[in-house]
Amino acid sequence: QVQLVESGGGLVQPGGSLRLSCAVSGRFRSIYDMGWYRQAPGNQRELVATITSGGSTNYADSVKGRFTISRDNAKNTAYLQMNNLTPEDTAIYYCNGDVAPGLLRRVYWGQGTQVTVSS
Repeated sequence: QVQLVESGGGLVQPGGSLRLSCAVSGRFRSIYDMGWYRQAPGNQRELVATITSGGSTNYADSVKGRFTISRDNAKNTAYLQMNNLTPEDTAIYYCNGDVAPGLLRRVYWGQGTQVTVSS
């Protein structure tokens, strides 16, 4: 059973930084694209950043220049470095991964980690 587990969320003051991690565990053949999404209260889940297995990245306009997505393929882990955080970044952050547990691929989601930006 493939699982994605996020960690690294918490409470931070405006202007501060956090680093989220997303570890993929279980039995699988390959991990393809991975991504971070977030959902604030009353809002739909939105894309934050994605990264391909080769390291190509894509960002939402709202986080460009402040957030950096990366991955360590040897550790089956993706990261989201978040700098210069603002209260508007407050949300539950979810990781997803396009994973092939066998011959077929499917998207898996983590349980989410809360990020709160407040003074």
